[in-house]
Amino acid sequence: SLLFSGLIGRSWAMVFAAGGFKVKLYDIAQQQLTSALENIRKQMKEMEKSGFLKGALSAEQQLALISVCTDLKAAVEGATFIQECTPENLELKKKIFGQLDVIVGDNVILSSSTSCLLPSKLFTGLKHVKQCIVSHPVNPPYFVPLVEIVPHPETDPSTTERTYALMKKIGQSPVKLNREIEGFVLNRLQYAVISEAWRLVGEGVISPTDLDLVMSDGLGMRYAFIGPLETMHLNAEGVSNYCERYAEGMRLVLNTFGPVPEFSGETVQKVNQALSEKIPVVPKVLDARRKWRDECLTGLAKLKTQMKSD
Repeated sequence: SLLFSGLIGRSWAMVFAAGGFKVKLYDIAQQQLTSALENIRKQMKEMEKSGFLKGALSAEQQLALISVCTDLKAAVEGATFIQECTPENLELKKKIFGQLDVIVGDNVILSSSTSCLLPSKLFTGLKHVKQCIVSHPVNPPYFVPLVEIVPHPETDPSTTERTYALMKKIGQSPVKLNREIEGFVLNRLQYAVISEAWRLVGEGVISPTDLDLVMSDGLGMRYAFIGPLETMHLNAEGVSNYCERYAEGMRLVLNTFGPVPEFSGETVQKVNQALSEKIPVVPKVLDARRKWRDECLTGLAKLKTQMKSD
C-alpha cells in the first residue's frame, strides 16, 4: 500500500504495518519523510514497551515493512492499495488523484482519507473512477478502529468489497455506506450530539463541564460497547416493543429541539471559558491532555479486544 506522510498517513502506515503489509510513504519533501519515519519508530518503540503495540510482529519487523519515496511513479509501482492522506483541500486532492489516474493500472484501489469531501466531488471524471473510494478513518486510527467506506456512484462493487476485506484484515472496523451523504455517518451523529449539547449549554440548562460528564460518565460508557439501536433493543423487549413504549415520549422531546445553532457569540465564550479553565489553551497543556486521551483510548481498545475474546 502507498500512503502520504502527514499525521493521518503516519497512523495508517502503523496500522498497515501492524497487519503485516508493506508500506511506502510518499511525500515530495525528503525531510517530511525522514521525520515521519523517526516519529513512527518512536511511537512503535514506546507502544512495544507498554504492551500496546498492535499485530503479531515486533516493532523492528513492522518498521522494516515501511519504506519512503519522493517519486510518485516509483512509489506507486507494485502498490495494490493507495491511501491518500493530504490536507482537506478539494483542489489539492483532485490534483493528486489526477496524477495517480495517469500512472496506475486497472487493479489498484485509489482510496481517500477525506473526512468531509464527497466521492462525487473527488473522483468524477477520472478514468479509473471504478477503482476509487473514500476510506475515512477516525482520529487517531491506530486506537479507534472505525473506517467509513463510501463509494462514488460509479465505484465498482468489487472495489468496495476489496477495501472492506483489507480493512478487516488489518484489524480496523469497516462500515459500508450504500451511498454518499454530506458528513458521512460518524460526523452526522457527532454533529447531532454537538448541536443539542450547544443548545442545552446556551440556554443555561447545564454547565459545559456537566454536559461533558453526561456523555463521558453516562451515554458514552454505554456507547463504547453497543450502539443506539442495540441500546433500544435491550432497554425494552426488542426494538418493536421499545417503539410501542417510547415513541410518543421521544417525539414529544424531539419536537422541543431548537434550530441549528450558529456556533458563534455568547455560547462560544461560555463554553470556551469553562474548558479553558479546565484545560488552558497552551500547546504544552493541550498536548499533554491529548496524550492522556490517546492513552485512555489505547486502554479502552485493549479492554474491548479482551472482552470480545473472553
